[in-house]
Amino acid sequence: MGAHARPNRIHRTGVRIAMVALVGAALPITAGGLAEAATPGATHSADENDGQHGATTTSADQKQGAQRQFRSAQAGQHAVEGRAVGAPDAKDQDAPQINADHAFLLDARDGSQERALWGGAKADESVSMASTTKIMTALVVLKHPEWLNHQITVKQEYRDYVQEVGGSTADLQTGDRLTVEQLLHAMLIPSGDDAAMALADNFGSGPTVDARIADFVNQMNVEARQLSLNGTQFDSFDGISHGNNHSTARDLAKLGQRAMLQPVFADVVKKTQFKTEAPAANGHTRYYTWNTTNKLLSSYDGALGIKTGSGPEAGYAVVFAAERDNRTLVGAILADDSGRFDDATKMLDWGFAH
Repeated sequence: MGAHARPNRIHRTGVRIAMVALVGAALPITAGGLAEAATPGATHSADENDGQHGATTTSADQKQGAQRQFRSAQAGQHAVEGRAVGAPDAKDQDAPQINADHAFLLDARDGSQERALWGGAKADESVSMASTTKIMTALVVLKHPEWLNHQITVKQEYRDYVQEVGGSTADLQTGDRLTVEQLLHAMLIPSGDDAAMALADNFGSGPTVDARIADFVNQMNVEARQLSLNGTQFDSFDGISHGNNHSTARDLAKLGQRAMLQPVFADVVKKTQFKTEAPAANGHTRYYTWNTTNKLLSSYDGALGIKTGSGPEAGYAVVFAAERDNRTLVGAILADDSGRFDDATKMLDWGFAH
């Protein structure tokens, strides 16, 4: 705004009555500056110039300590990604009214850029992420698109694993041969842990199943570091944690946004149902039908995916995306109750309104 006018002070002794009249005439001019300086200015948002960590934060106008009388107030706007915006005081900030604290919402931009819209009180707290882990599993697999049509034979170990851990299943049958692309559908739509294990076993390196899976999980962590997901750690290919499989809502929203840049991934996660067939071990044809676990796809106009998760330790989770009016929003909710889809809906409605 520039400096405010300051009152003239006349300290001469023996001043004449005429000078008093002159000062009185100047008071209306200085009063505007005085009132403006004494009125709290608009608060402002932090500059979001980091494509990786573009969280919008807000602060009150700089009022630490008592302001000196007549001090000019700072302008209440900062440039955020090339445009001036104002943000309300943090305690009065307009925000989606949801139950989840582990929540984050971003506005996806072209390429690999994104802009943070809103974060919950615990958006950066690492917690168990359940089957949203499979987003990274898919991302690692899709680093090798040349393998999408490669057939993988379903091992009995994959079925045994699901039974052992009580995991979700795509009901893959031993001896069936499915392509990598089919297995991505089986993992991301019905959240098949058997399909996730099949992919980890075949995209990892090593002489044994355990060694190959360990190598694959290491690839997941390498990818997380490359994407600057600093609150994320994997010890699992499917979200069944061994004690060190966790992420933050902010990280998962960013991961979801990056995964949606992969056309194959985006095509898979938007499907409410997928029917396919595969050569069976007995020489016949096996027919599979997989239904999505993501209720947003059938309830929210413009929903694009992405992945759900749940478990005794993790609670309920969902990473979601939707498009309206040429805008794509991506968000994540972790450690929520059974109202995760309601919370996601409120976050998206709020985001599209802002």
